[in-house]
Amino acid sequence: MTYPPTARTAPQAAPAYAPAQPPVQPPAQPPAHRGAWAEGKERLRTAATTEPGRLQIIGAVLAALVVAFGAVTAFEISDRAAAADDVVSRSQPLSADAASIHRSLADADAAAANGFLAGAEEPRAIHERYEKDITAASRLLINAAANTDSSTESGREIATLNEQLPRYTGLIERARANNRQGLPLGGAYLRYANLKMSTELLPAADKLYKAETARLGQDTGDAQDWPFASLGLGVLALAALAWAQRRNYRRTNRMFNHGLLAATAASTIVILWLIVGHTVARTELQAAMERGQDSLKTLNTSRVHALQARANENLTLVARGAVLTPDGKNDQYEFNYKNRMDAVSLTLKWAKDLADDPEGRGPVADATTAVAEWRTRHQKARTTDNDGDYEGALQQTIGAKGSTGQSFDTVDAALRQAIDHEQREFTASAESGRGALAGLPIGAVALAVLGAAGAVLGINRRLSEYR
Repeated sequence: MTYPPTARTAPQAAPAYAPAQPPVQPPAQPPAHRGAWAEGKERLRTAATTEPGRLQIIGAVLAALVVAFGAVTAFEISDRAAAADDVVSRSQPLSADAASIHRSLADADAAAANGFLAGAEEPRAIHERYEKDITAASRLLINAAANTDSSTESGREIATLNEQLPRYTGLIERARANNRQGLPLGGAYLRYANLKMSTELLPAADKLYKAETARLGQDTGDAQDWPFASLGLGVLALAALAWAQRRNYRRTNRMFNHGLLAATAASTIVILWLIVGHTVARTELQAAMERGQDSLKTLNTSRVHALQARANENLTLVARGAVLTPDGKNDQYEFNYKNRMDAVSLTLKWAKDLADDPEGRGPVADATTAVAEWRTRHQKARTTDNDGDYEGALQQTIGAKGSTGQSFDTVDAALRQAIDHEQREFTASAESGRGALAGLPIGAVALAVLGAAGAVLGINRRLSEYR
């Protein structure tokens, strides 16, 4: 058996070089996550490198500044307007009511003493005056309590007055009842009632008046505070708008951009309105305090002193030397009368200096003349009484003509006229101050919106040139 020869293949020659293998690439990693703040910064940086992006940023900043200016102006002026409204509608009326309470109580005490001196049959007119004063004081106390927090100083004084007033009227009724029966005990009740009025009721009424006047001053100060945040933002907004328009001019050689010009005009109107309106309000409120409230305070004090002087003058005849000063040398009620009359003369001098027009000075001059006449007539009545003529002294004190009572009525009427005038002066000035701020908050918001829209439209006008 034959076999085919075994074929051998020649070995392949190895290539001169082996091709390089590409490197193995690691699997792709997902990009690291960046926060919204970082992405926002990146977009802003990218936008800031192109003119359209810069314009968009400028437009947004201008619109935000103008809107912020209007919003802050509306907030601050609304706060000032609310304080000015409180001056007119709350704090000053409450201060005036407190003064009326003080005067009514002092007048009631003087009327009670005057009626007691008239004898067992108290004149109807005097009794009605007393009742009117007590009713007015009670009504005003109710109103004051309804508008005052009981935890404040005013609330505490109102509580004292409400507690002590019924006790005082009870003492007066006992004095009247005993006087009608001709019992000397009536004079003791009257003196005790006067002591309660002088040491408890009138001091509480005076503290109430001072507390309400202090609140009036605080409200006035709040209304007068300058709106510095609004003024600062207004100046910043105008500066930014001026810079944007200058930049626009240097890059385009165009003098005006209507949108930016409208925004500037709107912002200028707001800041001028803010400055002028607040200045007028501040000036009028200051005038109300200086020409009105200061005079009212002095005149009210003078009138209360006159009423207390009249009550002490009457009690001098009621007590007839039964109550002496601590040193035992002088009649207590005569001593009190002289002190009160000195206070009346001093406060009238102050009131004359504060009066700023003939209508205000005239009643003060009449009161000053009547006070001098009152002093003269009182001295004459005291001389008559010291000479033993009680009935003559009584007629010189409570008589219809030529009496100290007539002089007192002249003083009281003149002071009432002066107070009414100063009250009108205060109200007119305070209302003018409140009116100067009317409409400014709404106007500032409306003009700010228009200004912001103008700024955006002005910038969009430039952006359209790149499209």
